[in-house]
Amino acid sequence: MLRPSDFLRPWRVTRLIDDRLSGQEGRFDGTAVFLPEGEGLRYREEGVLRLGAGPPLAAHRDTLWRWEGGEVAVLFPDGRPFHRFRPEGEAPGTEHPCGRDLYRVIYGFAAWPRWEARWTVTGPAKDYRMRSSYEPV
Repeated sequence: MLRPSDFLRPWRVTRLIDDRLSGQEGRFDGTAVFLPEGEGLRYREEGVLRLGAGPPLAAHRDTLWRWEGGEVAVLFPDGRPFHRFRPEGEAPGTEHPCGRDLYRVIYGFAAWPRWEARWTVTGPAKDYRMRSSYEPV
């Protein structure tokens, strides 16, 4: 099972997005770091997002990761819960309802230190898949 210290390095992030609702594909290219914060780690990514034929956009994302009883609790920056997962092998996360839309994730750690997060988001307002791939810089 992976520990917080295993993530303390810079990561290259590539995210492929298949937005079936809009019929667009997208891509995010950037970097991510995990920094110690309180009882866990702050995840911060920054990079460039391209959606369809639109112009490139600067993008960033922050979450908090806390190890609790063999699981990672992923929180929004303000401390609200997002989802949980076990940091090993193929790890399905808990579902996260957002209004009438539903977020589902599977983490893949089998090829560590390369890893990925595969999201499926469905509902009346969203219908997309994202695959985020991480490798050490």
